[in-house]
Amino acid sequence: MKRVLFFLSVLPMIIFLWWVLPSGDVGGSEGIVGAEICKGCHEDHYQSYLKSTHAKKGIPNSPASKDACESCHGPGAAHVEKSGEKGVGIFIFSKKIADAKSKTAKCLSCHGDSRDLSFWDLSKHKVSDVSCDNCHTVHSGARKNLKATQPDLCNICHRSIRAQQNKQSHHPIREGKLKCTDCHDHHGGFGPRMVKANSFNDLCYQCHAEKRGPFMWQHPPVEENCLSCHTSHGSNHSKLLTSKVPQLCQSCHDWTQHPGTIYTKFETFQGTATSRKNRMVARACLNCHSNVHGSNAPASRGITHVR
Repeated sequence: MKRVLFFLSVLPMIIFLWWVLPSGDVGGSEGIVGAEICKGCHEDHYQSYLKSTHAKKGIPNSPASKDACESCHGPGAAHVEKSGEKGVGIFIFSKKIADAKSKTAKCLSCHGDSRDLSFWDLSKHKVSDVSCDNCHTVHSGARKNLKATQPDLCNICHRSIRAQQNKQSHHPIREGKLKCTDCHDHHGGFGPRMVKANSFNDLCYQCHAEKRGPFMWQHPPVEENCLSCHTSHGSNHSKLLTSKVPQLCQSCHDWTQHPGTIYTKFETFQGTATSRKNRMVARACLNCHSNVHGSNAPASRGITHVR
């Protein structure tokens, strides 16, 4: 019992010393010189590193809990002996020296067990030789060590998508109401185009559940793919449509089955939707078929998706 009480009495001191005493700040293991030596030449990097998540002690596998700078760059003894000659004896995250595969492997040696990276090997980013340091920096205090905020970071590479966001109709990304990662999993997944769902429709329904149905009158394009009529990032047509109504409708529905009639001053318009005589050029499909995603309204002579 006395041993237990003694252990409990000294436990707070052990925890305190473990927390405050440096781990990777001083040398110890073979070839490890310690962060204080690195700091002598790389003061700016070191001060920036101290503000990052990597510098927080107590986090399992964090550089601060191991060999600090040398957890990522490797033992620095040979580098120091050569008076800091660039690239000697240490790993440098530089495009000119290290390729994407080797840089990513270095990061995955600690982050490989992360659930967020479960599908990295399937991602388009990996296939395109994108490495972790294209988006992240270890010497930063920003959230998740990102080099820039979203969507600015994604727009560096995806410039055509950025241009679409400036169109008349667009998802509110530039307004700050949405982020690229609300729809896309930048580390990879099973969905097409790295989306966070198994299909485009499943992704869209997460916000637009009222369009899902089921309805009495289903619209096949809605069931197949939302992108049959809509574009996801931006359009010059309302509601992110790929083209203007009625041209969009006529890409599937032959207009000869529903012709229009030009009215003259000798004719009258009575507004009867079911009368073949009373049709007018420029009347849009949506005047009658407003529920294009699906309708529960009773059909009239085969007319579906009516109000």
